[in-house]
Amino acid sequence: MTAATFRFEYPRVLSIAGSDSGGGAGIQADLKAISALGCYGMTAITALTAQNTCGVRAIHGVPPQMLRDQIDAVIEDIGAHAVKIGMLHAPEIVRTVAEAIDRHALKNVVFDPVMVATSGAVLIEKSAMESLVRELFPRATVITPNLDEASLLVNRPLNSPEDMEQAALDLLAQGARAVLLKGGHLPGETVIDLLLTDSGERHWMEAPRIHSPNTHGTGCTLSSATAAYLALGAPLAEAVHSARAYVRDALLAGSQVRTGKGSGPLNHGHSPVAMRLKALGERQG
Repeated sequence: MTAATFRFEYPRVLSIAGSDSGGGAGIQADLKAISALGCYGMTAITALTAQNTCGVRAIHGVPPQMLRDQIDAVIEDIGAHAVKIGMLHAPEIVRTVAEAIDRHALKNVVFDPVMVATSGAVLIEKSAMESLVRELFPRATVITPNLDEASLLVNRPLNSPEDMEQAALDLLAQGARAVLLKGGHLPGETVIDLLLTDSGERHWMEAPRIHSPNTHGTGCTLSSATAAYLALGAPLAEAVHSARAYVRDALLAGSQVRTGKGSGPLNHGHSPVAMRLKALGERQG
């Protein structure tokens, strides 16, 4: 078959993140979510972790050149309609990713500033935090911190929706173009999230809390699902709303399933769709 006979391509999402040997978060969760939403997932692994549902035992960073080679190999051949960025543990890894975004003019970049695992394990060097803000905030379409991560970034506790809004404004002032601040760690029976853009657009999203012990990888799944919907052509606010609905359904579907002895994974495959097709040459983001 010659190239001239091809009429379609898959919506493609590149995940640049760490590997979770337990399969519930990181690259593994990203691929599951991307596939479940009908997109083609690709990876550039930033670090290997030895972890399970109980916690992280070890982290082994990938050399920057190897990360660069992974990204270049994927983008130069296959390309990407959207990018999800997760665990970046060191400043040189942050710089490698920032340079790749510029080198390949990557679009629809969703950055989840992973700093703390569900178990409480710290996954990032302190010296990398400043690099994250300087190098990636301006390059990302949206950043998706949870309350703990946002608290580290603004250097104060966040205990209310009012605190959330001010923190989101502060993150915009630090260079972010849009902030999806996840309020799931606030107490109460209602979960509140906020999407705030640099144009002043605000989307407050509320839903009843889902009580489940299986929340490992929730943030990874939300960011990769958002990237998948962006790859499918949705505007940012629509992509966030759709990704949030997918994560809630995955939480519900996995709430009664035991996997491991700690915080188990979501049910990423609760209602998978067939691989979507795009017409060749369809414009993106």
